[in-house]
Amino acid sequence: MSIPELYEIFLKHPVITTDTRDCPADSIFFALRGANFNGNDFAVKALESGCAYAVVDDPQLKDDDRLIHVDNVLVAMQQLATYHRRQLETPIIQITGTNGKTTTKELTASVLSQKFNILYTQGNLNNHIGVPKTLLRLRPEHQIAVIETGASHPGEIAQLSEIVDPDCGIITNVGRAHLEGFGSFEGVIHTKGELYDYLRSKPGAFVFLDGDNPYLVPMTSGLQTETYGKPDHGYGVEGEVVECAPYLKFRFRIASEEWHEVQTHLIGSYNVTNALAAITIGHHFGVSAADAAAAIANYQPTNNRSELMQTADNQLIVDAYNANPTSMKAALDNFALINHPHKMVILGEMRELGLASAAEHQKVAEQALSMGCEEVWFVGEEFQAYSEGAQWFPDVDAVKTAIEGGNRPTGRLILIKGSNGTKLYQLPAML
Repeated sequence: MSIPELYEIFLKHPVITTDTRDCPADSIFFALRGANFNGNDFAVKALESGCAYAVVDDPQLKDDDRLIHVDNVLVAMQQLATYHRRQLETPIIQITGTNGKTTTKELTASVLSQKFNILYTQGNLNNHIGVPKTLLRLRPEHQIAVIETGASHPGEIAQLSEIVDPDCGIITNVGRAHLEGFGSFEGVIHTKGELYDYLRSKPGAFVFLDGDNPYLVPMTSGLQTETYGKPDHGYGVEGEVVECAPYLKFRFRIASEEWHEVQTHLIGSYNVTNALAAITIGHHFGVSAADAAAAIANYQPTNNRSELMQTADNQLIVDAYNANPTSMKAALDNFALINHPHKMVILGEMRELGLASAAEHQKVAEQALSMGCEEVWFVGEEFQAYSEGAQWFPDVDAVKTAIEGGNRPTGRLILIKGSNGTKLYQLPAML
């Protein structure tokens, strides 16, 4: 079946699912394949569970008017998403970057929601499956869409940009993450820059640019830019940190107009850049500075992304969703700025760094041990060689055993940060 033909069916059944545990009545089931499953095997079950149609790519499936045969289900879903996006012509902002892209997406959504009905990526559904699923949620009543895209290998942002077909975009930053997949830091820069490459080829497209980023600025040649950054550089939006105690307070102004001070619920001075990005995007689309300030002040971070938690005995800064050398350094730099008499860090190892892993873990360990914290705990094999002067644990279960055995800190401000795979998000309940 062709994509235009499939689209006619989608218009009558505009809810899609890829999971037979969630089959809304009259929806369309896309039988995706994975490493350990084949959605084609569940197509009939999806129909029995309430789906109107199932899109399949197994020619062995018996003929059924409700089975839609295509060459590749994933490709068909991606092409349908792009086709749908182009029929609606909704302005779309694509966001990528090594760090901060999810927070920037959330802040941007909050700012734009002050004025518009928007669609934005839920959670971190930012890959080759999540992106088309998000686009297929786009409806005529949506006035703007904010789509987050992530990557761990070269070419992924190029592919996702083709699917999204954005009108404008932003790369929050480039950092030393997924080096095993990208091959090098230069590989990270090139892959994130694929968004710029796509926009450069689209008439009228433009980017929102952190004017202080030495890697991004040279990459925008030939592109229209709207800039943000530190004061006194002539950027369209400028701002700076006022304090981190521990929540970020910052001030900003647009085009040399009056200053606005914003008290946020965000932990980390590095979040000022994410906030300025959201303000710049909002300003482009006509959201006032006052409304943007209110949106950012009211935003509450979730999902273990720099959350401040108060337990019975400790105050925790939990940033256990992800970690790479760039974000780890930023988190430690920010932690050093916070005044507290009894500070402690619990750091989990960083994944997918390839040959650079040992050197990067050594740098992080040296920084953590030089901060004057009362205790430093390292979790994971990659930290073991550099743990002199700290407590080392092979995994989170060993940490939990130690805490249960009486090694439980009290009266501390504790930074907890590590890659999601280290499962440090299990610790706050015990501290």
